[in-house]
Amino acid sequence: MVQPLIRLSGVSKVYRTGAEEVHALDRVDLTVHAGEFLAVMGSSGSGKTTLMNVLGCLDPPSEGSYVLDGVDVSGYSKREIARVRGRKVGCVFQSFNLIPRTSALRNVELPLVYAGVGDRAERAREALRQVGLGDRMSHAPSQLSGGQQQRVCIARALVADPAILVADEPTGALDGVTGREILTLLVNLHKAGRTIVLITHEKEEARMTDRVIQLRDGRVID
Repeated sequence: MVQPLIRLSGVSKVYRTGAEEVHALDRVDLTVHAGEFLAVMGSSGSGKTTLMNVLGCLDPPSEGSYVLDGVDVSGYSKREIARVRGRKVGCVFQSFNLIPRTSALRNVELPLVYAGVGDRAERAREALRQVGLGDRMSHAPSQLSGGQQQRVCIARALVADPAILVADEPTGALDGVTGREILTLLVNLHKAGRTIVLITHEKEEARMTDRVIQLRDGRVID
């Protein structure tokens, strides 16, 4: 039997503010298989972004286990989880999170710098070519359109050849035409074999994936 690439078992995430507790995720069970394109939907406050942060190894669960590519990373230290994130997970953000006054090429190289990988420039060039920005490598974010900046973000997520790509509302800051171009790029990456988890509130985007799950109040309801 093929083991899933991702398995969440009883995962909860609790944020504490003084005496108040906010249960952003509540005993979530989820599996994602290699090569799958999964959409996670839910209204604002449903726990979508928190789930993305857990899957992306950006924030550890408060309870439960997270097995990624056969390894339970739930109890890893910050240093250990950062190492896993650099090698196994690529994250795409709605707000791009690019470094200003730094070229697209250098932005894409950054994960490889943290991972101590050699031949960074050529790998970054190939990632930018893959997203259609072979002629924009020397441009800073301010010299790029919103859609081009998101392509740089996707290239940065791809450059380390991660096991999974997690995209949090990647079209949310873009106009309709540009957003569809970015979604088409993600669909083509999936067709090429990439495992992708897409966080979205758009039904049209969700219909382009293999499977959709619904979150409400931190729980998977469908």
